[in-house]
Amino acid sequence: MSVQISASDVNKLRQQTGAGMMDCKKALVESNGDFEAAVDYLRKKGAKVAASRQDRDSNEGVIIAKATADGKSGIVVEVNCETDFVAKNADFVAFAEKIADIALNHKPASLEELKGLELDGKNIADSLIEQTGVIGEKIDVSKYETITAEKVIAYIHGNYRLGVLVGLSADAAGAEEAGKDVAMQIAAMNPIAIDKDGVDQNTIEREIAIAKEQIIAEGKPAEMAEKIAQGKLNKFFKDTTLLNQEFVKDSSKNIAQFLDSVSKGLTVTAFKRVQLGA
Repeated sequence: MSVQISASDVNKLRQQTGAGMMDCKKALVESNGDFEAAVDYLRKKGAKVAASRQDRDSNEGVIIAKATADGKSGIVVEVNCETDFVAKNADFVAFAEKIADIALNHKPASLEELKGLELDGKNIADSLIEQTGVIGEKIDVSKYETITAEKVIAYIHGNYRLGVLVGLSADAAGAEEAGKDVAMQIAAMNPIAIDKDGVDQNTIEREIAIAKEQIIAEGKPAEMAEKIAQGKLNKFFKDTTLLNQEFVKDSSKNIAQFLDSVSKGLTVTAFKRVQLGA
């Protein structure tokens, strides 16, 4: 009597190996439901099996950042592989670009939802498994971010190794070029928030506590610690929040002043920075 093969068994083997659905079903039938034997069957039949790659680290890859034609929204995705050699391959980059285009067009609510969208007749999750089998490295999408604003600028830095989205408060004259400058600032300086209001309270309390300990360790009176710590906190905001950072291209201005000089009241309303492997 033959073993009953369920659809979930077929799907499990497909997820494990990247082989086609019908090939997986036949392999399980021929192997009486034995998964290890089914994998061997697929290999003997020449199927490209991704099973050996699923537990591998895929820390290389590309970051793709894109904005919509109307400049009102943008996405950034990280598509991973195992080696720099594959990451630099034009076909791999083109595959990542397709995923980014789908994300931009559909704006899914989550990474999981993105993987469920269709790419070349199959969903992205299945396409990733298929690519794993074809390329011989684990291929995955590990990050997906999106923003909306009056003006969104997308920037890719360092041969697809870092992507930035910047949302500005208005689509004013000069906003596109200014946004690119701000995106490069974000890429270089890695701010933690737009301004001090965006810094979480735990971070603020930690910085104050560290500052106080440093001040007391330096031999200064404890009653002075609070005031000096506040000064150090302001310096922390200046170094780590975008609008308060010195503009890299003109140190006489901070980013807030630079944007205001481009168009009165222009400011940053959102940003995302995605770095490969970070």
